[in-house]
Amino acid sequence: MNTFLVSDPSDMAQQNLNLFSLSLLPLATMTLATSLSPKCSVSGPVVATTPLVTFLERVQENALRTFGEEDFDPKLYVDLSLKFNLSKTQKAFDELPRSGENGTVSVEDLKVFIATYFDDAGDDLVYYDPVDFVPEPEGFLPKVKNPEVRSWALEVHALWKNLSRKVSDGVLEHPELHTLLPLPEPVVVPGSRFREVYYWDSYWVIRGLLASKMYETAKAIVANLIFLVDTYGYVLNGARAYYTNRSQPPLLSAMVYEINNRTFDVELVRKALPALLEEHAFWNSEIHKVTIQDAQGFNNNLSRYYAIWNKPRPESSTIDKESASKFFGNSEKQQFYRDVASAAESGWDFSTRWMRNTSEFTTLSTTSILPVDLNVYILKMELDIAFLAKVLGNKSTMESFLEAAEARKNAINSVFWDAEKGQWLDYRLTNGTICKESETWQACNQNQNTYASNFIPLWIDLFHSDAALVENVMRSFQSSGLVHAAGIATSLINSGQQWDFPNGWAPLQHMIVEGLLRSGLKEARSLAEDIAVRWIKTNYIGYKKTGAMHEKYDVRKCGAFGGGGEYIPQTGFGWSNGVVLTFLEEFGWPEDRSIGC
Repeated sequence: MNTFLVSDPSDMAQQNLNLFSLSLLPLATMTLATSLSPKCSVSGPVVATTPLVTFLERVQENALRTFGEEDFDPKLYVDLSLKFNLSKTQKAFDELPRSGENGTVSVEDLKVFIATYFDDAGDDLVYYDPVDFVPEPEGFLPKVKNPEVRSWALEVHALWKNLSRKVSDGVLEHPELHTLLPLPEPVVVPGSRFREVYYWDSYWVIRGLLASKMYETAKAIVANLIFLVDTYGYVLNGARAYYTNRSQPPLLSAMVYEINNRTFDVELVRKALPALLEEHAFWNSEIHKVTIQDAQGFNNNLSRYYAIWNKPRPESSTIDKESASKFFGNSEKQQFYRDVASAAESGWDFSTRWMRNTSEFTTLSTTSILPVDLNVYILKMELDIAFLAKVLGNKSTMESFLEAAEARKNAINSVFWDAEKGQWLDYRLTNGTICKESETWQACNQNQNTYASNFIPLWIDLFHSDAALVENVMRSFQSSGLVHAAGIATSLINSGQQWDFPNGWAPLQHMIVEGLLRSGLKEARSLAEDIAVRWIKTNYIGYKKTGAMHEKYDVRKCGAFGGGGEYIPQTGFGWSNGVVLTFLEEFGWPEDRSIGC
């Protein structure tokens, strides 16, 4: 088994910030990106965790036994910061009185212990007043003419202030006491239990910040993500020590591209390009790359999600252990844990997309699936890198990435495209053939279920510039059953998982709407605007009813927020705010158009 040490477990608690940063260097070199070959290994590669995270998982497990399942959020316990060093805290924990077979700590004793030895979750970030925030920016949403909608849009704009944070001095001075990573720049968090920066959320946060004219805040987010690539070799799922084992949908290049479009900041492009090249290598490394031979005998290289982890996710450890209790063998459990973490890496945690049996969660097989959307994001990365290299006058990089983009576009069409359905379909790798250098394409391995991700290729110019293709896909989309009263459903399967019916998510609305819009077809623009209007209305009514923007919405009913999944619905909310502002900037809101459902 290949293990990548984040730090030396024996003296982690005594490290200062400089030693902490140095301890991450083995990951920064990312031999992973060039030499790992885990496909035939049962256990596969694993990034080592930290002693602090391991200890906090013990606290989490004890807290569940003591406090019970009602309103229990396992993430809370791995977000706690130590008031004293780890050895002193562990000693006090081990000395707590326990009773019963499970060694349960009493409610009172555990409450006193937590209050004595920990700072509250979230205390490691402090509120930050963004330097570029003004209550009403000059030139803000000029197409919004309706005063009621304009007033609400300014309230959504003001939420950037509520969600702005910076890492506390305590984290910078004593990183060993915190699971929060010491990011150098201010951040914008999604909201609620998501107290730290998240990777793919940041793209839609940035799109909203650009509509709000908050260019410096947007650049700071990118600087933090570049810091993560420089430190680990890839952008982490989020800025916590327990997220070092996986990434998330790779949209850093798209963030840089959008900021450059507004600010023409060549220096930002210069700083970002090496990180983007490193990230591209990561997503095309041995753990992610799979070769499929198509019907014509051509080899097509595509990528999959593959977390560098085969244990319970620390932030959901108690949940994962319960799910894995159905397996008897250790290797089965390890594979299940990797597929769970890989589904979290996809951003779609969780969905029937990743299950062999859509009614059984333990049939998750994320690492055996080539996802349409991941390969679209990497294709966009290749196009973005080519564009940004051109900005810097780097002709050879530009040419090689245009070549890579053309190859991936052809692979996406060869492996995913279903002409009969007019959709791109996820491809399931044949059981037992994952050890082969390549496998031969079979139509029966395409996932015939309808998901919003089947239409994400429209977001990319190489696809939406083809008018005949757009018309075909648009007809398929309109008859797919995904379009509802309040937006686009994530799937047609009501599984109880949050990335399924009836939930609608801001990123999916945005990518499909923007793809339709950019095609230039009149009918496509009309459909795009219709969906955007539905989405804006449901966000508005939900806000007026609850006083908050929500993480997800129920597309069956205007103003209803979504549910399902392993935590209660969250508010805040970064990407929802960003997409609403982006839609209002693009489409506006006429004075005479009603905002009611």
